[in-house]
Amino acid sequence: MKKIILGLMAVSTAMFANDGVSTIQAYSVLAAGVGLGIAAMGGAIGMGNTAAATIAGTARNPGLGGKLMTTMFIALAMIEAQVIYTLVIALIALYANPFL
Repeated sequence: MKKIILGLMAVSTAMFANDGVSTIQAYSVLAAGVGLGIAAMGGAIGMGNTAAATIAGTARNPGLGGKLMTTMFIALAMIEAQVIYTLVIALIALYANPFL
């Protein structure tokens, strides 16, 4: 895994160096992509676990299905908010790069 990450960093630096883009900007693009990928993966796992727990709870006690669904939608909104925060930080790193 370390070899893949180091290879991606080396390729991205060489690729962006020809276009007059600084190394910091090249790494910002790479970091934004990797960060969004990790955030989306974590959000998807969390949403899957939330849905599975809600389905299991509804199967055990069908009378609580409405309350469980309401709670599930609130939890899904909070999980998705974390992914959106990551997107905002990635966009800041790409377009309003504070490191330049």
